[in-house]
Amino acid sequence: MKTSPDTHVPLTGYADLPEDDMLARALAFHDRMAARRSVRQFSDKPVPQDIIEACVRTAGSAPSGANHQPWYFACVGSAEKKREIREAAEAEEREFYSGRAGEEWLDALAPIGTDADKPYMETAPWLICIFAQRRGGVREGEDRKNYYIHESVGIATGLLIAACHEAGLATLVHTPNPMKFLNRICNRPETEKPFLILVAGHPADGAMVPKHALIKKPLDEIAGFL
Repeated sequence: MKTSPDTHVPLTGYADLPEDDMLARALAFHDRMAARRSVRQFSDKPVPQDIIEACVRTAGSAPSGANHQPWYFACVGSAEKKREIREAAEAEEREFYSGRAGEEWLDALAPIGTDADKPYMETAPWLICIFAQRRGGVREGEDRKNYYIHESVGIATGLLIAACHEAGLATLVHTPNPMKFLNRICNRPETEKPFLILVAGHPADGAMVPKHALIKKPLDEIAGFL
């Protein structure tokens, strides 16, 4: 890789930690993230906008193809717009559960207990609607082709979920399909593709999660060391 003072700056932000500290940090982070659960019972307790802003800033620090950062986070806190999104999402979900999904897919969802009703989309204080941008660039006003769009937006979304959990917020990934209604409701251009909706807020008192969701594959089933 070619570097020069005109195009590069020294790396900062990394500490050369003792290996014991490295392991301790990794295990502590694992323990916090392993406690994360997808929640479908939310409280209407408000969450200040600056907390959501801080979490989105973390998402925006994600790596991306050519550093184009091909994402947009429409953070919806308006009761009226949340209702619009819920109604449109439920319409798509009713079609999904009444025939669009195959039997195998519905069978896979059965242990979770989901259905077409999504009341939490109005109850939770925030719906973070994530869009993938086909064109853009690193500077405002650029109109260049973006690269590795879905990979980049997926990584950013993972950081957003982790940041919300670190801040003490419960989240739920919601993916009604198709989601073109989000462009209209969130005033986003047709060149952006809705990626998913992240429901964010405090869990309701007595919130429950499916036992099925507690099953996590052990390390030897998800990784190999060659």
